[in-house]
Amino acid sequence: MRHGRARAAALTLGAVLALAPVGATPDGCGDLTGGRLCVEGPVGGEGAFTTRYVRHGADDGEGPGPEVRLGYQRKDARITAFPGWFGTLRTEDGSAALTGTLDTAPGECVRGLLHHDGRDHVTEWLCSE
Repeated sequence: MRHGRARAAALTLGAVLALAPVGATPDGCGDLTGGRLCVEGPVGGEGAFTTRYVRHGADDGEGPGPEVRLGYQRKDARITAFPGWFGTLRTEDGSAALTGTLDTAPGECVRGLLHHDGRDHVTEWLCSE
């Protein structure tokens, strides 16, 4: 019974992480099947950036879920940088968020990254004005 639930959870997460178009997506976010991945922070200066994954329809009290790696990627007019990672954690009640400090320049963009089960997922770019 335990293996059946674990397999069902893994299959569900695989479906959740596939990209799917869903209406208007806010800047810095990316819609995944059954969830949303977002990055927030003060692009164009130094400050705290948070990458957050929230699964739609997750029940409170659901408990720990799969382990995900959360991070960011930066770009400017010349180059798109390699990913940077805030860390890895288990989703709790259908969500996970990690924060780190970045010093970004005017004209730079940042997007959120989620890595799970050998696949990377990204948000739309969040750019300075």
